[in-house]
Amino acid sequence: MDFTLQDGIRIFPEPQYQPDQSNPLKQDFVYAYRITIENLHSFPVKLLRRHWYIYESHGTLREVEGEGVVGVQPVILPGQSYQYISACRLSTDVGMMKGNYLLENVLNKKQFFVEIPAFKLVFPAKLN
Repeated sequence: MDFTLQDGIRIFPEPQYQPDQSNPLKQDFVYAYRITIENLHSFPVKLLRRHWYIYESHGTLREVEGEGVVGVQPVILPGQSYQYISACRLSTDVGMMKGNYLLENVLNKKQFFVEIPAFKLVFPAKLN
């Protein structure tokens, strides 16, 4: 599994094609993705914001930015992890996502960014 370790935070993305929500004949491809964020610091961190770059194979780039993830701004204690599941809809059978999180050291209120590693979104039939 690919992951990134940056500034004491480890991030694991795990994409999964969703055949029951997709319609390839209409160029509609849905992917769920599970993100695990692990805090390797000795202090708690709060996830304040996310910023995603979503690329489709025909050259379209979308950006999604906002507070927290899936409606919450979780606090991740030292040595603990936080996991959430979200989804992305594409109009092409191949795409990619990457981005960053804005985190805050809960103790001293210092903010810092960590990169979310790029991960591919591939319609399984493309892999044959």
